[in-house]
Amino acid sequence: MNYVSTRNKTVSLTASQAIAQGLARDGGLLTPEVFPKITPAMLEDWKGKPYGQRAVAVMKLFLEDFSEEELTGFTQAGYSAEKFDDSRVAPLHTLNDNTHCLELWHGPTSAFKDMALQILPHLLSASLVKNREEKTVCILVATSGDTGKAALEGFKDVDRTKILVFYPKDGVSEVQALQMKTQEGGNVGVCAVHGNFDDAQTGVKILFSDEKLRADLAERGYFLSSANSINWGRILPQLVYYISAYCDLLNAGKIQMGDKVNYCVPTGNFGNILACWYAKQMGLPVGKLICASNSNNVLTEFIDTGVYDKNRPFHTTMSPSMDILVSSNLERLLFALTNQDDQAVAGYMKQLSETGRYEVTDELKARLKEEFFGGFCDEAKTSEVIAKVWKEHNYLIDPHTAVAYQVMEEYRAASGDRTQTVFVSTASPFKFCDSVLTSLGVEEVRPGIEALDQLNQVTGRPAPGPLAALRDKEIRFEEHVDKEQMMDVVLTMLK
Repeated sequence: MNYVSTRNKTVSLTASQAIAQGLARDGGLLTPEVFPKITPAMLEDWKGKPYGQRAVAVMKLFLEDFSEEELTGFTQAGYSAEKFDDSRVAPLHTLNDNTHCLELWHGPTSAFKDMALQILPHLLSASLVKNREEKTVCILVATSGDTGKAALEGFKDVDRTKILVFYPKDGVSEVQALQMKTQEGGNVGVCAVHGNFDDAQTGVKILFSDEKLRADLAERGYFLSSANSINWGRILPQLVYYISAYCDLLNAGKIQMGDKVNYCVPTGNFGNILACWYAKQMGLPVGKLICASNSNNVLTEFIDTGVYDKNRPFHTTMSPSMDILVSSNLERLLFALTNQDDQAVAGYMKQLSETGRYEVTDELKARLKEEFFGGFCDEAKTSEVIAKVWKEHNYLIDPHTAVAYQVMEEYRAASGDRTQTVFVSTASPFKFCDSVLTSLGVEEVRPGIEALDQLNQVTGRPAPGPLAALRDKEIRFEEHVDKEQMMDVVLTMLK
């Protein structure tokens, strides 16, 4: 199976080439030419296996130039007991007869990005060997909060790699910022950018497409790659947990083989929900895909109207990983829905770059409405939901998860659909102590790391070990720059 650019499908790379390169040279996203199919017999087999073995079975369908032995080694290292505090890796928590929460935050950085970023470094290192690449890879990352720390943790001290993370200076939580600024490792760098996530993400994309920079870095013995969800090596491991959740529902007797399950996913860059849509294309019995946004509701409007328009106020919210107005992975969905019409996709992306908006065809609008329900949740309602779920279910959730819960409930009220539903929890509530505590009625929230202890005292829930350990960490990175200076930061790090 080869991988093609969403903007020029004559570009064709092997899996290892696509993972090593990260982004197509034309700015497009590298995507599988076809999607392999999964059958009820395969699901029946997988339901009896642990998470790591499910991951190997799914990923080997896409990675023809990787052996099963290699992938087994990657999953054993990535999803080990030393890194994940739950042996199930991605457990389901049942709230009632038809509502289940998929917890994706049991890894080393307490966020769903660990699910992919504990695997990607292994995939990338192996890809360098397969491609006989002699240069050192520099991973550039733009983060809205969680990707940065997960990537730093995954790539720290990995041989022949360097990693540089850019994050919006005032656009992440205190705990998220502290996680990045205290990152250990001799090959890591962190820098804040004045502006929002879109500024950081656009800056990274510009660096990738700068031919002079690529030539300069090549002379120094480096080449650029990505750990953002623009890299297929980030998206692929995310398919696994939707398939795994279905297997767990089978094991729990909540569904019978072939029954459809709805999934509600909080998303900003569209990668997390896209992975679920891809699983559906493979044959996973998915019903409605519920796309949950915060006040930055550009995706909600797109699903409703077919118009993508980033020309709107940017909101800094208590769910910062969704504070995004340019959803990069939507490009992959458009590529699939247009039957891989690369010229149409290139045209949409050109309009977005030049005018900040585009409108898809009536046929595409109909497909979007058929596959997705889009909704959003504002700040006040997010707080209400955190308190409600705690009161009614004795279950503590973070703001991103609260957004998903609310939009799921809105969909059910509007549609009357009572299908078994999985809503996705993308981060530990302890990463957003101030917002969670305020939502629970605490009037005076303690500063910084002390809020972890406060949330523990109020709820009786323990803080994840890696977050509790932050109190003893030394701050290493405090640089902040304008977005125009990002290239200087890269060149300084890669002297």
